[in-house]
Amino acid sequence: MNTGPNSIDPPTLLRPRRSITGMSAILLPFLANGDVDWNGFDRHVERTFSAGLMPAVNMDTGYANLISNALRTEVLRRTKSIASDRNYVAGTFVADGPGAPFDSKSYQRGASDIVNNGGTPIVFQSFGLTSLPDDAVPDAYSKITVDCKSFLAFELGTMFAPFGKIYSLEVYEQLMRLPACRGAKHSSLSRSLEWRRIELRNRVRPEFMVLTGNDLAIDMVIYGSDYLLGLSTFAPEAFSRRDRMWRDGDERFYELNDLLQYLGALAFRDPVPAYKHSAAMFLNLRYGLATDHTHPKSPTRPSSDRELLSLINDSLNLLLES
Repeated sequence: MNTGPNSIDPPTLLRPRRSITGMSAILLPFLANGDVDWNGFDRHVERTFSAGLMPAVNMDTGYANLISNALRTEVLRRTKSIASDRNYVAGTFVADGPGAPFDSKSYQRGASDIVNNGGTPIVFQSFGLTSLPDDAVPDAYSKITVDCKSFLAFELGTMFAPFGKIYSLEVYEQLMRLPACRGAKHSSLSRSLEWRRIELRNRVRPEFMVLTGNDLAIDMVIYGSDYLLGLSTFAPEAFSRRDRMWRDGDERFYELNDLLQYLGALAFRDPVPAYKHSAAMFLNLRYGLATDHTHPKSPTRPSSDRELLSLINDSLNLLLES
């Protein structure tokens, strides 16, 4: 690691035996005819709640940028019904294109719809939002969430979506200081950038959640991150078990984390958005999801991946039974 005034020594950030908050981005499954597999969706939301993780719907894993407003609303309606009085997170998303202006009104409507359905909004980026100059970003988030008691921010690397942006540390600090913003998902796939956010959080606002979105470094939780991952949708009960192991000081944490990370390395290889097909294949193998079909505009993996995913699933079952 580099040394100097801007360097960080990661071991000093280690947080043994901490309780981890886990949020899991829910896959929106599809049937062979192109319809949404609502039965599979409902069962997976409940499965995630039962595992002790907080479901996050209408995220990248739920094709938020590819589905219609009507479909996003139906996702909210069904999640509210399943959730009862349990908490969940949902993305507020505005579909636009390069050069589009920032559309605060559409964002506000989306955030209000989430709140009215019992969820906590997480502000998905858009071309209009990420085109704003740095000094305008905090005010934009305040406008979006004017009617929200609490919300989450979101930094999304362009490897996930072309409209994403990783903010400067200065902008991140300004978002952190917004009273209603209780955390931010960080999806740069960079340990270094995330470590700096953790260090800043520790100094400025200790209760603020740095939610790792780094599916290639899921052990960021040992340094003080919580998580909102797409990878955890593959096996929510395994992530919940891993989290308890860390809290309890159980050395088996490392073996289970390593296996889950191996799954992440396979699923989140280039092209990264194809991880949703990996998820569909794994859920088909593990829980009997009706098909491994994805949204028609989402990239796919070769069918040969199924053999590797099956081997990982078998190994995961053995670990969880031990």
